[in-house]
Amino acid sequence: MPLPGGCINARRDCATLRETTPLSILRLYLRVLGLLAPEKKLAITLAVANLALAGVFFLEPMLFGQVVDALSTDKGAGAPRLIALWAGVGFAGIVAGVWVSLHADRLAHRRRLAAITAFFEHAAALPLAFHGENHTGRLGRVMNAGVSNLFGLWLGFFREHLATLLAIFVMVPLALWMNWKLALLMVALMVCFATFNAITVRRTHKAQAEVEQLHHEIAARASDVFGNVTVVQSFTRLGDEVKALKQMMARVLDAQYPVLNGWAILSVLNRTASTLTVVAIFALGASLHAKGEVSVGNIVSFVGFSLMLIGRLEQFAGFISALFFQTHSLRNYFEVLDQRPAIVERIDAIDPGRLRGEVVFDDVGFGYGEGRAAVESLSFKAPAGSTVALVGPTGAGKTTALSLLYRAYDPQQGHIRIDGVDIRDIRLDALRRNIGVVFQEPGLFYRSILDNLRIANPTADDAAVESAARAAEAHGFIVEKPEGYGTLVAERGRSLSGGERQRLSIARAMLKDAPILILDEATSALDNATEARIQRALAGLAHGRTTFVIAHRLSTVRNADLILVLDHGRLVEQGSFDELVARDGLFAELAQQGRFAPDAKEEAPAAAVPLAEVA
Repeated sequence: MPLPGGCINARRDCATLRETTPLSILRLYLRVLGLLAPEKKLAITLAVANLALAGVFFLEPMLFGQVVDALSTDKGAGAPRLIALWAGVGFAGIVAGVWVSLHADRLAHRRRLAAITAFFEHAAALPLAFHGENHTGRLGRVMNAGVSNLFGLWLGFFREHLATLLAIFVMVPLALWMNWKLALLMVALMVCFATFNAITVRRTHKAQAEVEQLHHEIAARASDVFGNVTVVQSFTRLGDEVKALKQMMARVLDAQYPVLNGWAILSVLNRTASTLTVVAIFALGASLHAKGEVSVGNIVSFVGFSLMLIGRLEQFAGFISALFFQTHSLRNYFEVLDQRPAIVERIDAIDPGRLRGEVVFDDVGFGYGEGRAAVESLSFKAPAGSTVALVGPTGAGKTTALSLLYRAYDPQQGHIRIDGVDIRDIRLDALRRNIGVVFQEPGLFYRSILDNLRIANPTADDAAVESAARAAEAHGFIVEKPEGYGTLVAERGRSLSGGERQRLSIARAMLKDAPILILDEATSALDNATEARIQRALAGLAHGRTTFVIAHRLSTVRNADLILVLDHGRLVEQGSFDELVARDGLFAELAQQGRFAPDAKEEAPAAAVPLAEVA
């Protein structure tokens, strides 16, 4: 069932996002304009230029009326001067309009790029739980639609909307001063426009919210298919996926048509009110002229005012209509920006430089939402340079425990210290710079092999990159590729085998050269011969480093300095290999089986790194 209001997070109460009233739209619009604050001087200058344009708007019909009166009296003696003034005003309006258009375009383009950067930087830093609840295709659509709408609103504000508002505010008092009877007809037209628009917004906003939500679902569905196209093709699901997409599109049209009908009726009502107003002004003007209360020039000026006001009101109604259709995508954009990161860096956090690597877990506890804790009262000490292996059955909490070390999440109780310093007192970039991680799922980018390796160390020269690749047994297959290290890696590394992906991941960790190393099933996709060679390379990499290993083979944990046995988030045993076997507990049972239980997922959010301990 689609969420009302187009909420970006399915687990949030979306009541506030469902609100779509003229006042809420105004607040949203003001927030859009607030993003221009970094260039407020230029924005103010553009506003002043728009004020000049508004002056042109109401001066031209006034001068037109005066020219008509001048031509009808004194043989038109004053007409040339008025015509010259009219021409000057028109030329000034042209200059101001060109200047506004030029600089409004540049401002809007700069702020659009800034909005993309702000969204990207903020969203990428949000917690894994957020990304687990929001599809990447959906987030991409939120960013693209939101930024596109921001650009259109900024450009429209300085090119049209601001001048329209100023013209209305200036025009109405001036008209009242000239002749309040005729001016009341213009005021009545404005009231009609405001009433019709408010009613239409109120009656169509829920359906438009559903439309926006369905568009998000379509984007997520399409992205899901593109990301798993091999599965779709091998299971001959293409026809079914296309059918499902067409059904979603049919739902979009079913929800969209009533909205379009409402706004079409609004257009008819606005145009009817405009036509009746012009006719009424002519009729009332003729009556007042017969009584000698207004001149022909005044009537001409009022008609000019009316036609201009009608044009501006219709333009403004079009703006309200566009803003209405953009409201939900803009709210989704701002909702992502309003998400607070779960990991917050302290103001006084320090950069300790390169750490030695002594790690202490002190009564650490953590859980994903409600329910049983994933890690509970975990305490141990890993001396600098030691190797610690984590083993245990499914859902034991091994990956969760190590993810706390590099602050993918923060402990909900207890402390984690490195070299005696609480990791929450260390700057995030400094902490993660000191920790290298080799995940079971390598996480490769749609970039060249060289670029993927240099993510660990952007300044590494070619020799250092090749050395790391050789140590990880990756150089051989890399040079066999058509373009060697410049070969493009497909999305999520799909152009490489599982073993090739893992070897690149290991090479990347080697290139990082961090004092603390986490190996999460780092060799699970390798054959026995390749694994043996990489184990030797990993042994060299681990020398002098504090190394944490989540492993599936006894050979991997046999030489560990300390083995931690976890079960249901608790540390149930710890010691050396021989000590644990002699203790005849859970580890001995696993050792007798010759394997460690499969570990598909550790009851973590979808964004958490999956584990798969297989024999």
